[in-house]
Amino acid sequence: MERISYKKIVILLLVALASLRNSAQISSQALGGSTINPITTAVPFLLISPDSKHGAMGDVGVATDADANSTHWNQSKLAFADKKFGVALTATPWLRNLVPDIYLYYLSGYSKISKPSAKNQQAVSASLRYFTLGNIQLTDAQGNSTGDFKPNEFALDLGFAQKLGKNFSTGVAFRFVNSSISRVYFNGQQGNAASTVAVDLTMYYKSNVFKLGDKKAYATSGLAFTNLGTKIKYSTEKNFIPMNMRLGGGLKVNMDDFNTFGVYLDFNKLLVPTPPIYQYQTDSLGNTTTQIAIDPTTGAKVIAKGKNPNVPVAQGILQSFGDAPGGFKEEMSEFNISTGLEYEYNKTFAVRAGYFHEPKTKGARQFFTVGIGLRYSIGSLDISYLIPRTLNNPLQNTFRFSLGFYFDADTKKKEEPVTP
Repeated sequence: MERISYKKIVILLLVALASLRNSAQISSQALGGSTINPITTAVPFLLISPDSKHGAMGDVGVATDADANSTHWNQSKLAFADKKFGVALTATPWLRNLVPDIYLYYLSGYSKISKPSAKNQQAVSASLRYFTLGNIQLTDAQGNSTGDFKPNEFALDLGFAQKLGKNFSTGVAFRFVNSSISRVYFNGQQGNAASTVAVDLTMYYKSNVFKLGDKKAYATSGLAFTNLGTKIKYSTEKNFIPMNMRLGGGLKVNMDDFNTFGVYLDFNKLLVPTPPIYQYQTDSLGNTTTQIAIDPTTGAKVIAKGKNPNVPVAQGILQSFGDAPGGFKEEMSEFNISTGLEYEYNKTFAVRAGYFHEPKTKGARQFFTVGIGLRYSIGSLDISYLIPRTLNNPLQNTFRFSLGFYFDADTKKKEEPVTP
């Protein structure tokens, strides 16, 4: 039997646990009288903020201005892009407090395919998201090395966006997802890589410029349904992928000819079933055991509160809005909140900050973010840093670095002869 070196087994277990749906009774875990009942899915790397600009603003992004990374946040924004072409690359060291060689890489780009004078602007995009868990050393029962294993996950996207009017656009993105984290040797056998497909359906609104006091401003809003796709199968059980709804708005104010200020707010909700609370068997003395009760007629686990999470994808999406075993209060706790601020000087230098809040009963990811952006000619550089609210948080010391390039079509005109 081959074993994984202890250095990486913690990380592999974290990812594996995040990839399996919760099927156990967890009501014994309480925090302030509330049940800890997080929603887990397969391939959670699809929800990680992949770029520095939005990572510096608390992971907002559905209603910000378009850029080369818009496919992840809201594909439809690209119809409003102010440049003809754009490409960006981001490198994110992940969970640096645990292991030094886990990275998320994101390469994305877009091109507007309609003429600048066209009423209904169109854009296409492509992106590659690559998440590597580094190198894992495999050993046998005696501790002898039997080789190395480098698990990874990736997603390949192709998208299209189009304006349906002066202020409104829609978009669609198709995604292929592959995960090899299950290709580890267990009892001498190697698992198989898992894959699935998904789609994003998005909308975006950008108002006309209006007066806000004596300043000029415009408002934005967006709605994105992302990762809508089939379940992914690692072994014998199929698991939901992180289907998600993101709704948000923003306001950008031109303070003067050089200074602009933007504020944004996003709400996120996973569109997958909430784990129910199962009923446990009792012994001859009436004491609760650790064995989940099984219905003798159906062979299914007996649910005390909540709904059966083993449902088809379409039913799971609809069910996710009303299946929390804790009722309406728990249902509302499944919304994550992101807020972000951006100050920009002369479209060349930006300072950003934000905050991300996930309720403690649903995962407790709560952190502040800061960052800067530099833009000169066709190039841009963005850097962000994550500051967790709690000490010894595995997310602390998380930097993101993004490099982008933006181009316009060649509009140079031939020089006209000088009239004598």
